[in-house]
Amino acid sequence: MPQDNPYLANPRWAVAERVAETARRRFPADVLAIGAYGRLAHGDDDETTGIELVVVTYRESGGPRPTRRRIDGVLVALDVVDADRCLRRARTLDTSWPLAADRYVTTKPLYDPTGWLDQLRDAHLGRLAQARAPEFSTLAREAWCEAASAHALAGRLAAWYDTDGALVGLGAARLAAANVVGLLTRTYFRDGADAVRRAGLAGADLTELGEVLRAQAGELAARGRPVDGTVADLFDA
Repeated sequence: MPQDNPYLANPRWAVAERVAETARRRFPADVLAIGAYGRLAHGDDDETTGIELVVVTYRESGGPRPTRRRIDGVLVALDVVDADRCLRRARTLDTSWPLAADRYVTTKPLYDPTGWLDQLRDAHLGRLAQARAPEFSTLAREAWCEAASAHALAGRLAAWYDTDGALVGLGAARLAAANVVGLLTRTYFRDGADAVRRAGLAGADLTELGEVLRAQAGELAARGRPVDGTVADLFDA
């Protein structure tokens, strides 16, 4: 890592460097690239923030195992994926795109001698360039159904005075509704908290979120992707 890299001033980046160096030393024939994503990659983390790392391997089942541990007081999440599968993910658009895209676009290299992470980013951006509005609207409808289901469950649990369960369901509904916003506007988020905050849903209660879902259903219908349909529509989608 170049010595003028501003990320080196971050003590969590130093932990990430140690993890990357150990992975390279212990699995020299398996590791293709190692990168950091999430808040560390954006340079806006603090002492309460963990580290999210990805180890890209040449082959499936190569390299270390995915794991989570605390190192020197810092939580480290290690994702391990082979290059082919990682490229397939980057070229696939699904309802998780608003949360997944950040990994491909903003990952910072810790070890990448061949520039593979740049190729991964370019593969994802190329897939986005090929995508058309109806594809995103279709995904948004699927995300809306996830949000509506979680919202309905949260409402039912609240009626049963299961406050904890209702809060969990409300959180899931907020996140899915935020994904609808991201898909309709082609906006990706850094993480779930960033998604609900930027979508304006962070403080939405069950009633307010229900109004948001109704508005989203209207927008989807206007885009030719109504949330309601017949049995035949289910198979013709």
